[in-house]
Amino acid sequence: MRRGGGRTARRGSLRRVIAPDSSAPPVTRPAASPLRSEPAHPPLRLPVAVVLAVAAGLALLVSFPPYGWWPLAPVGVALLAAATHRRRLRAGAGLGFLTGLALFAPLLAWTNLHTGYLPWVLLSLLQAGYLALLGVATAWVSPLVDRIPAVWPAVTGVLWVGQEALRDRTPFGGFPWGRLAFGQDGSPLLRLAALGGAPFVTFAVAVTGGLLLAGVWWLVRARRAGGEGRWWVPAAGCVAAVVLLLGGGLLVPVAAPNGGESVTVAIVQGNVPRLGLDFNAQRQAVLDNHVNATLALADEVGDGSRARPDLVVWPENSSDIDPLRNPAAGARISAAADAIGAPILVGAVLTGPQQGQVRNAGLLWHPGRGPDLEQLYVKRHPVPFAEYVPLRRIARMVSDQVDRVRADFVAGTTAGVLRTPAVVLGDVICFEVAYDGLVRDTVVGGAQLLVVQTNNATFDVAEARQQLAMVRLRAVEHGRPALMASTVGVSGFVAPDGRVSDATGFNTRAVVVRQVPLTGGRTLATRVGVLPEVLLAGLAVAALVGAAVLRRRKGAGPGRTPTGVAHRDRTPTG
Repeated sequence: MRRGGGRTARRGSLRRVIAPDSSAPPVTRPAASPLRSEPAHPPLRLPVAVVLAVAAGLALLVSFPPYGWWPLAPVGVALLAAATHRRRLRAGAGLGFLTGLALFAPLLAWTNLHTGYLPWVLLSLLQAGYLALLGVATAWVSPLVDRIPAVWPAVTGVLWVGQEALRDRTPFGGFPWGRLAFGQDGSPLLRLAALGGAPFVTFAVAVTGGLLLAGVWWLVRARRAGGEGRWWVPAAGCVAAVVLLLGGGLLVPVAAPNGGESVTVAIVQGNVPRLGLDFNAQRQAVLDNHVNATLALADEVGDGSRARPDLVVWPENSSDIDPLRNPAAGARISAAADAIGAPILVGAVLTGPQQGQVRNAGLLWHPGRGPDLEQLYVKRHPVPFAEYVPLRRIARMVSDQVDRVRADFVAGTTAGVLRTPAVVLGDVICFEVAYDGLVRDTVVGGAQLLVVQTNNATFDVAEARQQLAMVRLRAVEHGRPALMASTVGVSGFVAPDGRVSDATGFNTRAVVVRQVPLTGGRTLATRVGVLPEVLLAGLAVAALVGAAVLRRRKGAGPGRTPTGVAHRDRTPTG
């Protein structure tokens, strides 16, 4: 072996050690294109990611009523996407679950007011599970958005739509409460509902969050690169896209009145003697409250202090005594209809059609001739574990509270299109307003005025305001005036542009009368129906498949970067 000259010689090999030339010019790297991949960096430290995940849930929470800080919804989307990016799938699930708990546990707190903690806990855990799936999906697509950063906002948007599409339908027909779109009742993005319904609004909110995240990502990347070149251009582009998206929402036209045609409608909010589940034990008192409030309105119409309505709307459960079977209850409603001189849409619990069955219905009751059985809407989507109990024997093992539901409500089969002499109604009952297809079916069937009959006596004002936000979205989505009639509040009218008028207080008796201009035609959202959601959910599947292809090509399995270099990670549970 011989040493010297900066070289080392060995048998069968020769290794050269050459000192770097200090006189050589520095190597400059060209700025990366947003359409090209970058060297992968490890994910955020797990404690930081956990904080971001919880903050994401809280930001989403306060975007909904009663808080109404809608700009924080995109912030929550961005925080969750940042927390789960480049994570192992198990960690993505854990972080998404934390976001779901931080959102749904307080958002659905009204479910435990009168039924104990178990239903609230189970429902919150179930809904959080869907955000856990979203966390998995967001972690899974990391190679795709690293390869093509420009698609990051769109991928974020379609994943949110896909998650909500699944949550809105499973299990037992789904539970759409807490969709991103339902927190945008005061946002410029609300008008986008006229183009593609609630799924399109959710997509826009999530894309906005993706743009915020992409802008921050570009700034961080520029800092790591030393801030050379036009590093600020991509971040500025993201900000400009957010401004254009929000401003574009304001440019979407809303439905205009139809040639001056209008209808005068009265909402009767009779209130209940006591809030809680035992409102059902006060059935006669609740019916009397609505009858007496209508009789008082008739007196005001008689002395000229109020306009005579063409229609009176009572809320869900305004007559839990079946007026078709109980002559006394029927006589009381007839007295109110005769006094006011207008048909009353009564929210009634009806027995039948078979023995042991009950129905939650909207029933049109005319002055002088009583109930019109041809104009009867039976709720098509009874609430599982509240109006009927699936798997009752198994459910009883979890909680004997299910036995409060003594008889299962049967579902109706036809859309809630009710024809009165003055206006065609599109009636949905309570939580049905959250389901896209149930509302759209009434408009396709000819509805001129959307009506939501609800009973909030077992909940609180937060739940009522969340429901009213859904009514606002539906009015814009279908270009129809709308109203919500509640036993205890909040009741009110909604214009086709989403503005609320004559909103009532909570846990109080109120009667509001308003002349409602009617609109015609159909919005794009009404015409295309479920198609936008199908297309966006299909793109979500395509993104997942594309990420799978990249992972296979690069050898980037779960927990690996797109270049195949493993990083250390842990789930939030350790």
